[in-house]
Amino acid sequence: MQIGVFSVSDITTNPKTGKTPTEHERITAAVDYAVAAEESGLDVFGIGEHHNPPFFSSAPTTLLANIAAKTERIKLTTATTLITTNDPVSIAEQYSMLQHLSGGRSDLMLGRGNTGPVYPWFGKKITDGLELSVENYELLHRLWTEDVVTWEGKFRTPLQSFTATPRPLDGVAPVVWHGAIRSAQTAEQAAYYGDPFFANNLFWPQRHTKTMIDFYRDRWEANGQGGAASALVGIGGHAFMAETEAKAKELYRPFFNNAPVYGHGPSLEDFTRSTPLTVGTPEMVIERYQEMIENYGFPQRLLFLVDHGGLEVEMVKDQIRQLGEVVAPALRQFWQDHRGPEVAEVPTHELKVAQRDAALAEAGQTPWVDRYRFETGDNWTGLRAEDRK
Repeated sequence: MQIGVFSVSDITTNPKTGKTPTEHERITAAVDYAVAAEESGLDVFGIGEHHNPPFFSSAPTTLLANIAAKTERIKLTTATTLITTNDPVSIAEQYSMLQHLSGGRSDLMLGRGNTGPVYPWFGKKITDGLELSVENYELLHRLWTEDVVTWEGKFRTPLQSFTATPRPLDGVAPVVWHGAIRSAQTAEQAAYYGDPFFANNLFWPQRHTKTMIDFYRDRWEANGQGGAASALVGIGGHAFMAETEAKAKELYRPFFNNAPVYGHGPSLEDFTRSTPLTVGTPEMVIERYQEMIENYGFPQRLLFLVDHGGLEVEMVKDQIRQLGEVVAPALRQFWQDHRGPEVAEVPTHELKVAQRDAALAEAGQTPWVDRYRFETGDNWTGLRAEDRK
């Protein structure tokens, strides 16, 4: 099981000091958090995508490439990449480049986002959100799995004999997670392609999230991807820890009350009762998330929101340390000890390469070879005088 942390990239005033960090401070802190996550033994660091204040992460591939250069082991992901308003050609090329630069340590989570105005900012209509998601991913999938694509759809100009560059590392596309809070259509899309589904359950009780995951597992099996228990699932999490529950609540309450995503609403106590947010000791977090892991059928990935609400840098790093050194080892061991034999391994670049190679060998086909296989011609017409007959 992969356990990691993610940020939604909010820029929020510290309610204790009254200081609002600059964009530069938040961006550099995010890099530091990723490095700290690797040093603490966590498996994944993720960053959201937003194009409006009070968020800073408008270019996640740039940020993740910088982190890749400063780390060696940790997996890097988005949380999420907007499949509705980003051009699929741009996604294909940017994330293939990140895949190469990270040595296969990067993947991405696709989603429709939760900011309605982002659609007209990028020339789209929110009423087309579902259609855009379906059409754009169909094209993105082809751009990564076919060297030359001819395509025509509803929402962008057609493509004629187009090759997205660079081609995916080792000939396999990045792992794509389809993320949703409440959209069954996203779960259906993930199951159709045999991709992992990430249920971002930060705002919902377990019964809602389990309904979404169970639906995805049912559709996974209906689409011929394997048994329901073998479906690839991720979940979101959120915790704040201290040596006692009372101390954790004392420290965290001002930040919770001020958080832009879920502050100014239910009390901390109400929210912790009805959502995955757990404020207490590391042992309380371990116990609660063991129950969630079992309830959701032993998901392959768990990502904790780590820096929301104006938390001070050292507080965030302390939470990362406790997650990496105390919580994650216990949850990974629980997953390994209690999962059934049908529960799939975590999807990674290395696993996809091994599965591709095994399939070629079983079919008696030539092993895949990494070579440049495209001629240099006239980039405007695709025609060359040398080819005339």
